Amino acid sequence: MKTNSLAPDYNGYRFPPEIISHAVWLYFRFSLSFRDVEELLAQRGIVVSYETVRQWCLKFGQTYANELRQRRPRCGDKWYLGEVFLTIRGERHYLWRAVDQDGNVLDILVQSRRNKKAAKRFFRKLLKGLHYVPRVIITDTLKSYVAAKREILPGVEHRQHKGLKNRAENSHQPVRLREKNMRRFTSAKHAQRFLSAFGLISGHFQPRRHCLRAGEYRAILQTRFQTWNEVTETKTAA
Repeated sequence: MKTNSLAPDYNGYRFPPEIISHAVWLYFRFSLSFRDVEELLAQRGIVVSYETVRQWCLKFGQTYANELRQRRPRCGDKWYLGEVFLTIRGERHYLWRAVDQDGNVLDILVQSRRNKKAAKRFFRKLLKGLHYVPRVIITDTLKSYVAAKREILPGVEHRQHKGLKNRAENSHQPVRLREKNMRRFTSAKHAQRFLSAFGLISGHFQPRRHCLRAGEYRAILQTRFQTWNEVTETKTAA
């Protein structure tokens, strides 16, 4: 997949890239707050405020995620689509998510509706980011998918059954955990910004361990850490 991406720009930052990238990795990979990351860095003799960690994550999180997206192999041709509700400032929003048959997060979109217009918008975002059409899409029985698919993906097989999209439903579980730890999102923009980076960074370090032998898992994880170091332009983790 070809995308336009920018290398991380560390000019003007007092701390080296190794520390910045390590802090961003801690925040997006584990269920930690900015204050938790501050404390972990302090234990290693790195004195930095949680507000600085916040700014690092805002500045570099999506940049790193975009580079990881560009470097990963082409994802599968079977897409599982699902939506889950998010309560933001007392109003209901919907997190639209697509994953492939291997559990890779393809894309997410936070919207206030789940009608035909919202489904079409999500389909267009998916196709724009992936640059190929799937062989089959699997959704629940929401009629908005049928109407949108008829216009956007007319030649693609569509399977609808509530029990078929468990892979998409399972991918929502980490989001629920982070949402709880963050005491919910403050706005739809906040949710979109965080989740678009979180899905790629966290997923990059979570291969399907239950399908791998211990040696294979360690080798894959080592390769992914090497990719992370290339993406963040660091030699070793801080």
